[in-house]
Amino acid sequence: MELVLLAALGVGGATVFGALIGFLFRKISHTFSDIVLSFAAGVMLSAAVVGLILPSLEYGGKYGILVTVAGIFAGAVFLNFVDRLVPHLHKLAGADTEKHAKSNLSKVLLFVSAIAIHNLPEGIAAGVGFGSGDTSQALLIAGGIALQNIPEGMVIIGPMLAAGVKPGRTFVLAMMTGVVEVIGTLIGYFFGMASVILPFALAFAGGTMLYVISDEMIPETHAHGHERGATYALLVGFCVMLITDVLLGG
Repeated sequence: MELVLLAALGVGGATVFGALIGFLFRKISHTFSDIVLSFAAGVMLSAAVVGLILPSLEYGGKYGILVTVAGIFAGAVFLNFVDRLVPHLHKLAGADTEKHAKSNLSKVLLFVSAIAIHNLPEGIAAGVGFGSGDTSQALLIAGGIALQNIPEGMVIIGPMLAAGVKPGRTFVLAMMTGVVEVIGTLIGYFFGMASVILPFALAFAGGTMLYVISDEMIPETHAHGHERGATYALLVGFCVMLITDVLLGG
């Protein structure tokens, strides 16, 4: 349980770390953020497939393929439903948001709220890995999600400061998005411990990660004319995670 708590704090703390970087460098170049986010997308893609979906098939038994497919789509549909309630506003994190933020503070706060809400299933994905009992895989999944949280923490600072939010309050809001992820990790851990629903929980978590990668991360990294570099960064991230998994005997 101590390891789960440490991982939860690490996953949530990565957002805070990114926020601190955002304070130091108010103007993060799109090239840098796109490469980092693409690398994180590759890491998460590998973690979702190798660490969640394939184990779901393994634990699912006779009807493993049906349970896994159902879990993947359930995870994706769940995030799609969340998107409809609170649209994810990653696209507002760039220059356009900062340009209009002063006249639209509510939109910036909606952006921060959306990130917090979407951090919940990411935390669940990290926690489910620990609930399965495969510590090495769980650490890889948590590491991939934490890596993705760093650029996410970076991009939420600029819009809030531009909107006139005081630095102290800006940091608190950024920290709260990380706290949500800590809560999600603990929820996922207890769900993963339930062996009856473990195959579905693993696939569900994998589905949420695939949805985030396809719907949010890849479009964001391809929005500023860095498609080729972003693609290679994603491949490098995928292979780094794959190699790490093999070396750890996953």
